[in-house]
Amino acid sequence: MEKVEVFILSGFLGSGKTTLLQNVLTQEKEKNRKVAVVMNELGQVSIDSNAVSTNTPLKELLNGCVCCTIQGQFEVQLQSLLQEYELDAIYIETTGVAHPIEVLDACMSPLFAEKLYVQSVVTMIDANRWKDRKSLSTQLQMLLQEQVRHADVLLLNKVDLLPENEQGQLVFEIQSINSAAKCLLTKHAAVRIDDLRSVKNIERKPHERAHVDLDLKLKTFVYTFTNPIDLEVFEEWLRNMPDTIYRMKGYLRFTHSTHTYLFQYSYGTPIYMKELMNYPATLVFIGEKLDPKWMRAEMEKIEEGSVEKRWE
Repeated sequence: MEKVEVFILSGFLGSGKTTLLQNVLTQEKEKNRKVAVVMNELGQVSIDSNAVSTNTPLKELLNGCVCCTIQGQFEVQLQSLLQEYELDAIYIETTGVAHPIEVLDACMSPLFAEKLYVQSVVTMIDANRWKDRKSLSTQLQMLLQEQVRHADVLLLNKVDLLPENEQGQLVFEIQSINSAAKCLLTKHAAVRIDDLRSVKNIERKPHERAHVDLDLKLKTFVYTFTNPIDLEVFEEWLRNMPDTIYRMKGYLRFTHSTHTYLFQYSYGTPIYMKELMNYPATLVFIGEKLDPKWMRAEMEKIEEGSVEKRWE
């Protein structure tokens, strides 16, 4: 089954995310692709939902941010979209104060992570807002930097309002924070959908077929365990894992218990909670520089180590 593309539209308040969304939805319609939108607003009333045509499936999340207070609701809405519609892509317009890692985390529920293919985190930057960011609180300045640092595609919007020398300085500042991202200057958020795909073509030898390799700055990895694992073996791995793994969540079964456990890991803290339902033992990882081959080998070692422990 084809995976559903996901585009996360990030960026500070007023940077142009809704205009960007309108632009890409027009292009998707021209391509006859089936798309859906999830729109998150901090307030109790949706301001921007009129930007989405009535024949496009839309889920609205109000009065909170998907990256914290309403993450559970967000997962339910995504699951609902995947069940109700056959989709090619889902566009997620975040609140202006959302953190990209937290939003990506909310997308990767172990119940449906294998059905989604996160194409990119796209961060919109209002050129003038960035230039005057020192007037914001320290916390908001840090958030702006985080939105830039974790993006795959950076759209420097409203650049027509700046002289050329200031545009160059803006690009230099942005790329000094995130040199790996694709960086584009835009007016009125005008951009092609293909420019939002964060991919690189890998050259192959003549007898090998060239293929496209996803080059996300934030990567995800999904693994399903075949058998229960040993808690001590698993926790030993947690203690020694790379610090580039930011998040883990999923369902685990352990050799010492008949229960399924909901497992959450963030900021160095693992949490285990007994579940009443018997979900598949699927674990989702979010981080930078995650090598899928290495991750798979590490999870297989945990399974092998658990079997060896059982026979001791």
